[in-house]
Amino acid sequence: MPDWINIIFRSFLFLVVLFFITKWLGKKQISQLSFFEYVTGITIGSIGAEVATKIEHSIINGVVSIATFAFAPFIVGLISLKSKSFRGFVEGKGTVFIKDGKIMEDNLKKEKYTTDELLELLRKKDVFNVADVEFAVLEATGDLSAMLKKEKQPLTPKDLQMNIAPIKESQAVIMDGEIMDEPLSTAGKNHKWLHTELSKMGITVENVFLGQIDSYGELTVDLFDDKLKVASPQERPLLLASFKKCQADLELFALGTDSQDAKNMYHKNSLKLQKAIDDVTPILIS
Repeated sequence: MPDWINIIFRSFLFLVVLFFITKWLGKKQISQLSFFEYVTGITIGSIGAEVATKIEHSIINGVVSIATFAFAPFIVGLISLKSKSFRGFVEGKGTVFIKDGKIMEDNLKKEKYTTDELLELLRKKDVFNVADVEFAVLEATGDLSAMLKKEKQPLTPKDLQMNIAPIKESQAVIMDGEIMDEPLSTAGKNHKWLHTELSKMGITVENVFLGQIDSYGELTVDLFDDKLKVASPQERPLLLASFKKCQADLELFALGTDSQDAKNMYHKNSLKLQKAIDDVTPILIS
């Protein structure tokens, strides 16, 4: 049998052996890597070291072996795309550790995890009380995914029935004291606007390490000199204050006129403006 065929055979053999050994050791051994990525990585590294240190006299055999190990995950990936059962066998499946608030002790033993290790994984998710967890599963990658009980989950604007403006990607318009034209254009702004905003803050472009325009069209900056303080944008609070002043003025007009028709008109428009203020307040104060 030619040496290169023998090398391919041995490479596949050791790949399968290492795979089953790693799978037997459990998810703790692989962290973020899949079984094949873990096995392939350590094996290729070992072979490369052998070739580099000339322990193996045949460089070609080493190259053939590395190529075999590199090609194997590619084939496995193709098969995994076609077969769910094969994908589950090779990549592994999640293991439920907590269900309906109850720790699954048998699954912990199956994955060779102790209670202390489970608590450590929960703490990494900012969960310090098992009783707060409704469901938790150890993913095939070795990560723990946890879902808190409904009453322990943080409130969201939806829970409070609040209207929140959609958030768009911030645009970095200044970097290292240089204006970035493309992000500035994407944000719908120009050089004149940018220099005006900087002058309001009492700084120049050369002072700015990083400047960004957020989804509200406001400019925030980080200066080269960390000792200097820059005031936060005030456009939205000022706009909200203007709305409230207009609404108050309408109420004053209603009180200051003797005409009943005018009173009704002012009061009606005051109520409309108040409703608009209630709708935009969560946006303008966020």
